[in-house]
Amino acid sequence: MPSCGSRAQQFPARQLLDPLNVEQSMVHSWYVTFEVQRRGILPKPRHPRLTKTFETESEAKSFAKEKLGQGLIVVAGTLNPHAPKQIIPSSAVSVWLTQSADESNDLSD
Repeated sequence: MPSCGSRAQQFPARQLLDPLNVEQSMVHSWYVTFEVQRRGILPKPRHPRLTKTFETESEAKSFAKEKLGQGLIVVAGTLNPHAPKQIIPSSAVSVWLTQSADESNDLSD
């Protein structure tokens, strides 16, 4: 069957999922991953996690602070193609939360 244009033109719903069109589908640039509290009895030990994405670092910090206050293990960072890439391990989250946005930009330069 002959092709009549790109897949995005043939299937408009796929436009958001087109891997070559990352700029259009990628609006969040920060993520926070946190450990989910265990419920019930699990047959084997595991550490389930959930991840939530955010448009700004301040939103991510606010959410991370809330989860850290609940006693959960928190990891944060930036999503691709955000540059420069930042990964904040659980051991450094408390330091990251105390930094202002200007300080974090200076550290990445």
